[in-house]
Amino acid sequence: MQLGAYSFGDVQTDPQTGRLGSTADGIRNLFDAITLADAAGLDYFGVGEHHTREMPASAPATVLAAAAGATTSITLGSSVTVLSTEDPVRVFQQFATIDAISGGRAEITAGRGSSVESFPLFGFSLGDYDDLYAEKLELLLALNENERVTWSGKFRPALDDALIVPRPVNGTLPIWLGTGGNPSSSIRAGKLGLPVAYGIIGGYADRFAPLTELYRQTALRAGHDASVIKVAVASPGLVAPTSQGAKDIYYEAWFRMMTELGKLRGFRPPTRPEFDAQANGRGALLVGSPSEVADRLITLHKSLGHTRHILQMDVGNLPQATFLQSIELLATEVLPAVRAELGDDSVELVANPPVDGSAGGAA
Repeated sequence: MQLGAYSFGDVQTDPQTGRLGSTADGIRNLFDAITLADAAGLDYFGVGEHHTREMPASAPATVLAAAAGATTSITLGSSVTVLSTEDPVRVFQQFATIDAISGGRAEITAGRGSSVESFPLFGFSLGDYDDLYAEKLELLLALNENERVTWSGKFRPALDDALIVPRPVNGTLPIWLGTGGNPSSSIRAGKLGLPVAYGIIGGYADRFAPLTELYRQTALRAGHDASVIKVAVASPGLVAPTSQGAKDIYYEAWFRMMTELGKLRGFRPPTRPEFDAQANGRGALLVGSPSEVADRLITLHKSLGHTRHILQMDVGNLPQATFLQSIELLATEVLPAVRAELGDDSVELVANPPVDGSAGGAA
């Protein structure tokens, strides 16, 4: 299994005043985290698109382009690109450029976006939420397959034999479909033969097993080769030397983040018992010591058969030193333990998914 991290950027607070620091410092801290993740041996780092004061990574491709020149082996991707409010031509060109700089290490995860700040910011209507995404995903896939593209749609000017450069190092870019768990998204990914990345940010993580089965069955019935049927999971988490220390630290940061998001979206922040229920056992928050996080990843893999898991660690003004320590522990202690237990089976389970619906029957 591949392990990694993802981030929307996280702005620190001044310990003296309690006020938020600069967004520029937040972006520099994100860059430092990516270079450390590469040096420590993580497989993947994703930068997601947000447009808030607390999470200012509004231009993931720019951050990833800088990281591409400062890293040597880590895969660099978006987690996610809010494709509904982006221009697919520019997205493709930006990530093909990252791919060139990095020597073929760039990926795109295209999603509709759970945050809606980008819609008014770029002049799009939420009423077109899914139509925008479907049309722009169609165009992005066409751009990925062809150097010259002729295309027309509703939301963007037509292309007539347009030259699309640069081209990816290996011919095409890996494009994943990102989803928060809508069954129609699993079906869409399966029909298109795209790998799928599930954002599991709360509740029981293994409840996504029927969705992963729905995705795999749809892809097989659509005639896609088993080699393209891949599942990734993105979830909040933190690794610290002790389980209790990890949970105490992360709850404070998680509470701050959820409090700010609640003001925007109209929900109350979680209580400590609610947090603890999700930060243990089957919960979606992978928080704990290296051995605890490794054990929970292995257990979750048995339900989902996923080949990549990435953690959002820097939330709610988490101290940068704590974030960097978590990256190192994930790379040097969690990753070897997970690989020792799963070996090559982590790939084999996805390459040969069950075909009788026994993993949940959702198909």
